[in-house]
Amino acid sequence: MAETAALLPRPLLNTPANITTNTHISVNGQSIPAHLGELLISALNRHAESTATKKIPQVCYLPQMGPIQSCDTCMVQVSGELVRSCATRVTANMHVATEGERVDIAQREAFDRILQNHMLYCTVCDNNNQNCTVHNTTAELDVKHQAREYRPKPYEKDMSNPFYRYDPDQCILCGRCVEACQNVQVNETLTIEWESEHPRVLWDGGHTIEGSSCVSCGHCVTVCPCNALMEKSMLGHAGYLTDIPAGVLNDMIDVVKGIEPPIGYGPILSLSEMEAEMRNARTRRTKTVCTYCAVGCSFEVWTRDRHILKIEPTHGPANGISTCIKGKFAWGHINSSDRLTSPLLRDGDTFREISWEEALDVIEAKFKQVKQDHGPDALAFIASSKCTNEESFLMQKLARAVIGTNNIDNCARYCQNPATMGLQRTVGYGGDSGSIADIERAGLVLIVGANPAENHPVLCTRIKRSHKHRGQRLIVADLRKHEMAERADIFFRPNPSTDAVWMNGVARYILDHKLHKPEFIDQWVNNFDEYARSLEPYTLEYTEQITGVPAATLITVANEIAAADGTCILFAMGVTQHCGGSDTATSLSNLLLLTGNYMRPGAGAYPLRGHNNVQGASDLGSMPNVFSGYQKVDDPDVRARFEADWGVTLPTTTGKDNHQMIDAILEGTLKVLYIKGEDTITSDSNANYVASALAKLEFFIVQDINFSETCRYADLVLPAAASLEKDGTFTSTERRIQRIYKALEPLGESKPDWEIIQLIANRMGGNWNYKHPSEIMAEVARLTPLFAGVSYERLEGFNSLQWPVHADGTDSPLLFVEKFPFPDGKARFYPVEYIPPSEETSAIFDLHLNNGRLLEHFEQGSMTFRTAGIKEITPNGFVEVSPELATERGITSGRYVQIASPHGKVRVQVLVSDRVQGKQLYMSLNSVEEPVNKLTSSYTDRYTHTPAFKETAVSMTVLPEQGDNPLPRRNFRYGTRTPQTGVEIERKWAQSGYHLPGTQPADKLVQIKSITV
Repeated sequence: MAETAALLPRPLLNTPANITTNTHISVNGQSIPAHLGELLISALNRHAESTATKKIPQVCYLPQMGPIQSCDTCMVQVSGELVRSCATRVTANMHVATEGERVDIAQREAFDRILQNHMLYCTVCDNNNQNCTVHNTTAELDVKHQAREYRPKPYEKDMSNPFYRYDPDQCILCGRCVEACQNVQVNETLTIEWESEHPRVLWDGGHTIEGSSCVSCGHCVTVCPCNALMEKSMLGHAGYLTDIPAGVLNDMIDVVKGIEPPIGYGPILSLSEMEAEMRNARTRRTKTVCTYCAVGCSFEVWTRDRHILKIEPTHGPANGISTCIKGKFAWGHINSSDRLTSPLLRDGDTFREISWEEALDVIEAKFKQVKQDHGPDALAFIASSKCTNEESFLMQKLARAVIGTNNIDNCARYCQNPATMGLQRTVGYGGDSGSIADIERAGLVLIVGANPAENHPVLCTRIKRSHKHRGQRLIVADLRKHEMAERADIFFRPNPSTDAVWMNGVARYILDHKLHKPEFIDQWVNNFDEYARSLEPYTLEYTEQITGVPAATLITVANEIAAADGTCILFAMGVTQHCGGSDTATSLSNLLLLTGNYMRPGAGAYPLRGHNNVQGASDLGSMPNVFSGYQKVDDPDVRARFEADWGVTLPTTTGKDNHQMIDAILEGTLKVLYIKGEDTITSDSNANYVASALAKLEFFIVQDINFSETCRYADLVLPAAASLEKDGTFTSTERRIQRIYKALEPLGESKPDWEIIQLIANRMGGNWNYKHPSEIMAEVARLTPLFAGVSYERLEGFNSLQWPVHADGTDSPLLFVEKFPFPDGKARFYPVEYIPPSEETSAIFDLHLNNGRLLEHFEQGSMTFRTAGIKEITPNGFVEVSPELATERGITSGRYVQIASPHGKVRVQVLVSDRVQGKQLYMSLNSVEEPVNKLTSSYTDRYTHTPAFKETAVSMTVLPEQGDNPLPRRNFRYGTRTPQTGVEIERKWAQSGYHLPGTQPADKLVQIKSITV
């Protein structure tokens, strides 16, 4: 039956509730199917949808979040008692009445209280888009008049956030935004001051958004059931009558309110519904997938001409209603004034616009000449982790089938290849073991060398929610005390580049104390004895000496892993960007095998991919040693299948990777480089070395949406279409393949990358004839067992598939269900030997420099700096310095310093922060002028050539200039969160004068007879 808010568990966000019919309930005398224990409102809604009948009203309830119990509009009778259906569990033989006078009175009384807080001026409201819950409920209840007069609140509109505004006068106090902030995003900024005479939503307990801990994720705006919280990009743009001066708009609102008493709401709503329907003719709603990190958030983008009205997440398989600041608001790059719109040819030190025909003439001549003079391996190609799967496939096909070289790579080389290597060594597939659903269900989440709250924020919300409400344990190992470290049950700081050591130390302790899973190992894992011997050096004493992690902490971590009901290990560039990155990823996987944390839900290894399609770029073959689906180029059978399909003879030897390409340019053997969608000069390590190579190229093409730093070295720049301007697919970190749809026409003369590649291929004799990316995916499917069942039809709309996908369309949300992808079906322990980092601190370079992203920016900010609001929040790069080091060096925030390494130097401002400790520095990546990769070396992972970005020793020289704090006071990092269990609805119920609607005689509403018009 009904429960208090405190007792209602929060539903999982990525795991659908079990609604298998196991009982029937009586609703208005009719038997309907239900599931014991499910929320009554869920069963009622499902029945209404299946029978196309009217739903009961529900203003505050949102299935993705669960019950809030603030609106009281979903009242029904159960066994004669009035209850909230959102907070009532289904029981056997339940008798429910959703109709009748008593229920009608309760629902109308509840909704009348809501209208007291909200002015219905729908026709002239930017939110009049047929999805306003308050408007729709007014219509569904056929409300003619409200008994309570609208009561304005004594607060101004809050316009202080760059992206959205809050209008207290329109706020109905449903608490959806609070629930979303507290328990979906779990940023814990929003609350409601229920005890106030005029309750309103608060940010960090205060009245303004600016200066609070709000991270502009947009959850609150998305779930708001009316126009109280709205995107600023909607204001004055969404409706026919909304782009008018404020005074005129207010007069129109007064007119609407003035005619309501005599004619009622019916005619007024009819007019607004007509206006809303008219908007559909000029407002497009197009499904797309976020183009930032690899969580794979999908949503609809609302556009009017080229204006982006808003991003509307609804039921994306990865994110549901969730977004982050970038996915929700950072789309300024799409219509940026400096978008590339025509091909540019170098003319001395400048560039001049040329036609596509001229550009293709130049490419054909240069490619053919160099190939004739120096052979096909004198050309090389770099694909983009931000372009589509189809474009990655065509890039490698251009290199192999048309040019005749395996010199093809992508930016996974800079970050994720060691993770792939470590997992392929041990379990066969180099991808996430399961899905985000498994991460939120795990008993323990261990985060190593990753900062998901800033780098993968929507995925991280699932961890924060399970940790807050479901008892999930959280352990974090990192150099820096980021948000998840602050939230962790256990947080420790290993010495730089020693993660493999503490993992092996923990593994030895687990083995010594018989906490491992011998039954799982005997059945499913080879090489146990060899692995056990390799752990012998990793005593607690040795491990503590190397890592600096106390033995007591190691013991606690070992026991937590052994006791957990499923352990998920999440890791990212803090693991991979080391000389021993592949070995650390291997040690991590070995530990999971030792404890039986594969082949089951809620467990496994999760390498968090950084770019939206860095997984897909590798999956589709943009690597020097594999075709699509990781089929080896030196396998004669594989090669023969591709040769037969493509009608060509293919190269047999492994090509050059990104790192080797740079060396080959300087050696004089690589003459031509074609880069698609990658800003190599600000992405690769040791930027000065890379720059010297790019400047030496005989012919250099860069294809991008704007003029990047790398373009400055190019001979020819080609204008590409942005993600909203083309069709295709992306593959997320959880191996989830999703479609993107074209929302806008390409700007100027820009073209989708796949079209550009095809034009070049055909100039070189390729004879390609792709008319749509779906044809490219069909080719991928027939040549690639991993994607055998992938098709655009199966990916229609918000549908998705997680590889491997069998020919019948069956996909694999959880890997290794029946076996591991090795010949005998078993995984393999892979012993590794610890090797110290390539670059350690010294008397001169006495500080260790760590580096990484920020929540609000992506990489160097090529896209995010083109969104004005983000630039306002965080306009500059900076280096974080610990309070103790700042005191020692006599510096404060804003001081300029020179950071120098053996490879280069940068001038940057200091931000004093307790997130770093001692002689550790942390430098954000969001700078083009002074990029951190000027400081990093050319050392790489021993097996994959991924740069050792995280192994950098530096010196810091204090400069005389003192500037303002590089982090403005409006930045959310200065806020102080106000955690609550949720809306704390019991405080509303405790208000004087509150009673359950429908339980007092005065609740019976009298509808005034309206004039018929």
